[in-house]
Amino acid sequence: MQYRTLGGTGIKVSPYCLGAMMFGAVGNPDHEESVRIIHKALDAGINFVDTADAYSHGESEEIVGKALKGRRDDVVLATKAHLPMGDDPNRRGNSRRWLTRALDDSLRRLDTDHVDLYQVHRPDPDTDVEETLSALTDLVRAGKIRAFGTSTFPASDLVEAQWTAERRGLLRPRAEQPPYSILNRGVEREVLPVCERYGVGTLVWSPLAGGLLTGRYRKDRPADTHRSAFGFQHLRDERRLDAVERLLALAEKAGLPLTHLAMAFAIAHPGVTSAILGPRTMAHLDDLLAGAETVLSDEVMDEIDAIVPPGTDVGALDMAYQPPALQHAPLRRRPAGERSAA
Repeated sequence: MQYRTLGGTGIKVSPYCLGAMMFGAVGNPDHEESVRIIHKALDAGINFVDTADAYSHGESEEIVGKALKGRRDDVVLATKAHLPMGDDPNRRGNSRRWLTRALDDSLRRLDTDHVDLYQVHRPDPDTDVEETLSALTDLVRAGKIRAFGTSTFPASDLVEAQWTAERRGLLRPRAEQPPYSILNRGVEREVLPVCERYGVGTLVWSPLAGGLLTGRYRKDRPADTHRSAFGFQHLRDERRLDAVERLLALAEKAGLPLTHLAMAFAIAHPGVTSAILGPRTMAHLDDLLAGAETVLSDEVMDEIDAIVPPGTDVGALDMAYQPPALQHAPLRRRPAGERSAA
């Protein structure tokens, strides 16, 4: 396994990051099997593990904590906070009050005294960015985290965080976790270039497009998979399924499984530090590890560009972040009495 530097942190991480979202009740409830999957990934040279407090409501962190006993010093450990962890409206978001409490809870579940990368899981329009950066800076200085970052932040929010940190004498976010795959290339337009410009490392999520790039979802063929039971709309999007058919043909011509084509594409971008694998079973991990040496030629990359042009998205992931202006109609519509030109 080769290693890359995570932004300006100096921390070396593997191009594959083991995502732990599928460990626990939402994915694989067998703790012992999940621990074996983590150990196999570490034995293969993956040194980067990403989880979050919200994954199976803390159960994922507990499993990761069990797996890292005796191996913690060899692993770059990342977790996240922001998503609701209860009915209390203050047990969520990016406030100082919640982030400090959430980190203590995560450290207890992970059975460690620090995490290497602490990320805010989503933007929080209700919290001033300076409040969030100040809290995260204090957590670094307290020794509880080594670096901090963001997840699914629009390019404008990334720039605002960098400028705010500089003006206020605070530490800067050093990592971003955006969605990125052959089917979701929108971050190539601004997010990845902004990250490169400011020395922000990236660990991209859903490089298999929420499961579509496994080859198990086909047009006019019902899929009996673990993910299909959740009712995700992106798994039935005709535009995405049309693109998958063309990508399957390209992968076959290149002599590759579609999963290997998808992962090799994700880590080939110069703005991508690491791509997150999210295996639920040992077989899933084995398949992805088997493609670790895959290199896509310029000809294959050109054919991918012809199917999904650079900087474009084919549909959207159900889990994708939508900024307030897209969620709330009054933010993009003037009152009826102000809409005319005369």
